[in-house]
Amino acid sequence: FGSIARPSFPNSSVRSYHQPRRPHPRTCVDEMGRRPARCYRYQHGKPYPKSRFCRGVPDPKIRIFDTGKKSFPCEDFPATVHMVCEEKQQITSEALEAARIATNKFMIQKAGREFFHLRVRPHPYHVLRINKTLSCAGADRLSTGMRGAYGKPYGTAARVDIGQVLLSIRTKEEKVTAAIEALRRAKFKFAGRQKIFVSKMMGFTKFTKDDYEKYKARGRLIHDGITMNWLSSRGPLHRLIGRGGG
Repeated sequence: FGSIARPSFPNSSVRSYHQPRRPHPRTCVDEMGRRPARCYRYQHGKPYPKSRFCRGVPDPKIRIFDTGKKSFPCEDFPATVHMVCEEKQQITSEALEAARIATNKFMIQKAGREFFHLRVRPHPYHVLRINKTLSCAGADRLSTGMRGAYGKPYGTAARVDIGQVLLSIRTKEEKVTAAIEALRRAKFKFAGRQKIFVSKMMGFTKFTKDDYEKYKARGRLIHDGITMNWLSSRGPLHRLIGRGGG
């Protein structure tokens, strides 16, 4: 009797149809999208920054923390609006970037490109980890379960506290309404609760508007970029002579 001929394959490395190929461990890694930010919302344990012991950390999504006219003096933008966090939590770098883009876009449309300075206050230094597992056919024979479960660096987040400022906008007095609306829209990019406050301070300085005018008339303020420093009465007298009346 004649023998049954097996199907021939052009490539000799291909197995026959009745011999299934075992899955390779490298192809079994879950290739789905990123984990949702709710998995890393709350603070657990100590901060875990990037260091010589924690290597291979991916770059944070947000790379620009100041947008708009960031070099204008404080007299040009006297009004300031803050978004303040009301929860102790973690905010991922993706959320910070999304809030920055939304706020910057709205302010350009409603206030104008020349009339604001936006600053993102927290920086994502905390490293997030993930314990990757296999999720394909035959992965139960290859996975190790909870053995060696300390995760690999996965992303970065900022650890924020109650009362910490998240976003700040300094602008002109007539543009305060647009700044409030821009920060209100940015609230939807964050988890938890936030509040929006109109500051009494002069721009990003530490002086109220009344104190700013009073100290400026006395010559007790030193120009320092976009802010002002207090000129102390300590030290040699030649620092104070001729700086103003008072």
